[in-house]
Amino acid sequence: MAEPDPSDPLETQAGKVQEAQDSDSDTEEGAAGGEAEMDFLRNFFSQTLGLGTQKERLLDNLTLEGVAHYMLSERCRRVICLVGAGISTSAGIPDFRSPSTGLYANLQKYHLPYPEAIFEIGYFKKHPEPFFALAKELYPGQFKPTVCHYFIRLLKEKGLLLRCYTQNIDTLERVAGLEPEDLVEAHGTFHTSHCVSPLCRQEYPLSWMKEKIFSEVTPKCEKCQSVVKPDIVFFGENLPPRFFSCIQSDFLKVDLLIIMGTSLQVQPFASLIGKAPLSTPRLLINKEKTGQTDPFLGMMMGLGGGMDFDSKKAYRDVAWLGDCDQGCLALADLLGWKKELEDLVRKEHASIDAQSGSRSPNPTTAAAPRKSSPPPKEEARTTEGEKPQKP
Repeated sequence: MAEPDPSDPLETQAGKVQEAQDSDSDTEEGAAGGEAEMDFLRNFFSQTLGLGTQKERLLDNLTLEGVAHYMLSERCRRVICLVGAGISTSAGIPDFRSPSTGLYANLQKYHLPYPEAIFEIGYFKKHPEPFFALAKELYPGQFKPTVCHYFIRLLKEKGLLLRCYTQNIDTLERVAGLEPEDLVEAHGTFHTSHCVSPLCRQEYPLSWMKEKIFSEVTPKCEKCQSVVKPDIVFFGENLPPRFFSCIQSDFLKVDLLIIMGTSLQVQPFASLIGKAPLSTPRLLINKEKTGQTDPFLGMMMGLGGGMDFDSKKAYRDVAWLGDCDQGCLALADLLGWKKELEDLVRKEHASIDAQSGSRSPNPTTAAAPRKSSPPPKEEARTTEGEKPQKP
């Protein structure tokens, strides 16, 4: 009998336990089944509350220097990056929540009932025009990956990157040189599009969608005339199956989490910080501290363990506050990789400029051509069977 996933909400855990017990009562091995469930419950509370577990401290100190020293050791071989909109803002793409410059603060001209409606699947099916107008506005075709994107690529080249989980739909991770296998695009991508009709689901390539967006024609399916939507995850839609399949194996073996440019307010992505082993160090590079969920509340809501930067019990979480690009440069400097990172950014940006026939005044922050896609990023969506949690 398969044991329930310890990352499931407590109600789900209880339901699975009850189902297992009902099944066992119909067999001669009910007692053995009950013992197995007790073992599961012991393991569940042990992992969630830290009861009876060894929280090994792997960092010399809870600073960026401590993280760098750990990364250079033999203990750190597999790094997972969790990234959001903040790693792309220096490329010229707005985030969602900044008071004056964020996406949600600048949607008045679309006359929406509320800002989030532009990314709600129900609203989109009835009124797709605002979304496609926004897509054109945010799709000038000239965005370069940032220092953060190339730092992740450097992790890959050093053999340290296990996976990059991104909330962004701008595809700049791909432009920076990450392969599909390196990525979990948790909130989808503009790389492909599909007809929204469940009876059709005709697929269309990026080139087809781009032509429609720039001709200001609402994309309609050539087979059934239903609206065609890019394969990004709207509020009210399930996350890609790859998201759920990868976390089952990735987080069992991760040695370090690097979280960058995300508010950690959108589920289920935000819960990923609680899926790593209890001893795994976690580095946050962000403008402000986030992810500090109350441990017991997190357990009750199935969100995993929150981050602890400041208490006397803190032992594995480090926060570097500021611009994400500068944080990556600071970490690269401590690792002895700074020149290599700067050279990589210069070389790649020059290559992009050569392909587009343009020059950028600031190779570390300006925007450049996208190989695969457009607009906003972070945020979204919902797990299977759950209602979306709005940012």
